[in-house]
Amino acid sequence: MAIETTEIAPGYRISRILRGGWQLAGGHGPVERERAIADMFAFVDAGVDVFDCADIYTGVEETIGEFRRRLGAERGPEALRAFHVHTKFVPDWDALDTIDAAYVGRIVDRSRARLGMDRLDLVQFHWWNYASPRLAEAGRILAGLQREGRIAHVGGTNFDAPRARLLFDASVELATMQVQYSPLDTRPAGAMSGLCAATGMKLLCYGTLAGGFLSDAWLGRARPEAPTNRSLVKYLLVIDEFGGWDLFQDLLAALAAIGARHGVGIAAVALRWTLDQPHVAGAIVGARYADRLAGTLSTFAFRLDADDRAAIDAVLARRKGPAGDCYDLERDRDGPHGRIMKYNLNTG
Repeated sequence: MAIETTEIAPGYRISRILRGGWQLAGGHGPVERERAIADMFAFVDAGVDVFDCADIYTGVEETIGEFRRRLGAERGPEALRAFHVHTKFVPDWDALDTIDAAYVGRIVDRSRARLGMDRLDLVQFHWWNYASPRLAEAGRILAGLQREGRIAHVGGTNFDAPRARLLFDASVELATMQVQYSPLDTRPAGAMSGLCAATGMKLLCYGTLAGGFLSDAWLGRARPEAPTNRSLVKYLLVIDEFGGWDLFQDLLAALAAIGARHGVGIAAVALRWTLDQPHVAGAIVGARYADRLAGTLSTFAFRLDADDRAAIDAVLARRKGPAGDCYDLERDRDGPHGRIMKYNLNTG
């Protein structure tokens, strides 16, 4: 089946499924690096032409850089040109008040070196603390690196709509905003969607499978008392905000019934729902290996009809949250979502 593609900037077209790299950083269990690199060819062969990573994901830029080297050596420069990498610029919390061009350039150049890229396809900008005053200045520095040719496109990640608008007003043209979006978390459907309509910015969505919770594996199971990896810790909090485990099970049951009608699993239905939301360009699906790739690709084998959407809406009408704008809950360092974050991973 053919993977859908979309244009997120003039002349820049990508697959609507992006392979996420967080699971390669070690926080989800051991990573067999050689197996992971070998399996990357399966994603590219299937049409997944974008890998998403970050400067703060331990070892991930280097791993993808090694894959790029092998891809070019084995398949030539044309295959390498058709393959894209999106990374992030996540300045340390402690550096926000003093951030300058040298700091930004050093981190961007480090990503270029790790990935083996003269020009980064997309750098997605994160800012921890809105009380720190240099947000717009940091965005302008990235825009300057774009003009210099070190970056092709600038995006954001985890901004709320007012701060994203602030960047546009500072002449930082964001091609994309990476946000958490799934049937469990519909915060981007509010003000952020309105900003997309006004500016043409596209949404790239993570958490679309809630760390694996939105899958057949969790249907009918009891709430885990001791989550076994960082994703499960994070998204169990989202389930609590949504309305609790019982309502989550009702959502899984609705997704499973829809999947049964179309011959696909819960994950494919959740992905299809997210891809169908306004202004969504793509969904980022985290993976260490290619063992679940076929199920992911089944997202493109069907379409949701009016009855399917009504069944999902009936469950979503009972949800309690998450409330607020994008990343509002996670930005509170004293709250349950903020307390699990790691803030100074670019130090040194």
